Amino acid sequence: MDIDIHQTITNQIIEAMEQARGTGRRLWDSQMSLPLNLTTGKPYQGINTLILWSAALQNGYASPYWLTYKQAADKGGQVRKGEHGALCVFYKPWESTDTNPETGETETTRGAILKSFRVFNLDQVDGIEGPTREPRAPFQAIEDAERLLQASPAKIIEGGASAFYQPARDEIHLPDRETFINREAFYSTALHEMTHSTGHKDRLARDFSGRFGTEAYAFEELIAELGSAFLNADLGIIGSTLQDHADYLANWIKILQNDKQAILTAAAAASKAHAFIKGLLAHQGQEAAA
Repeated sequence: MDIDIHQTITNQIIEAMEQARGTGRRLWDSQMSLPLNLTTGKPYQGINTLILWSAALQNGYASPYWLTYKQAADKGGQVRKGEHGALCVFYKPWESTDTNPETGETETTRGAILKSFRVFNLDQVDGIEGPTREPRAPFQAIEDAERLLQASPAKIIEGGASAFYQPARDEIHLPDRETFINREAFYSTALHEMTHSTGHKDRLARDFSGRFGTEAYAFEELIAELGSAFLNADLGIIGSTLQDHADYLANWIKILQNDKQAILTAAAAASKAHAFIKGLLAHQGQEAAA
């Protein structure tokens, strides 16, 4: 792919960003339901839903099931030593009945007191297994995309609840591929993180902190997403991922004050990352032929 095609894709993305939904990226479902109480089978409600979703994402819990320490013990389980529960809340109603000394009438006052309790994810508990879940359809790999991932100099680790590149360990972390909404979403996310890895000090050594300062992280996200888009175009899946690229980029370009020049600069850096990754693939082919 030459730079003219890169520019065409970049222009398409900029155009799509004008109508972007701004939904950000959540292309996988590591927890396949609302947080559920294992004992009652009922979903948590209100703010507790957000609390438990957040706790699951932060800690990489795969199970949607939660229970109190006592509920775990009653089921023959044991919360592992050192584990910390998530703090949930509920309103406990109260009622007070008093007699008016002047009229002799009985007056009732009602209200509610905010109470808290802690619950643990099933992943924090030994000795209990959750209900079996319906198996997902087998993942259908895209061979050309697999070859790109196999060429990655950064170690790729699948599992957990989030996708990220960890520069200090030079590792790419991804949720299980079966949890993505489709295979294109998996590869698009994986190639986003792989583009991040090209900025490692031993590769392209990207550092835009001097130009963008505190916004350098946002600029790196533009590079990674455009790099993913260019690679998706190579794979022939850009049509099914273009709108997601636009939605995701729209969030970051706002941080850069809708600076279209920034995305064009990012496109040039993404092209270098794209060429680097394609070079890895070519090198892999040469080794296989040797």
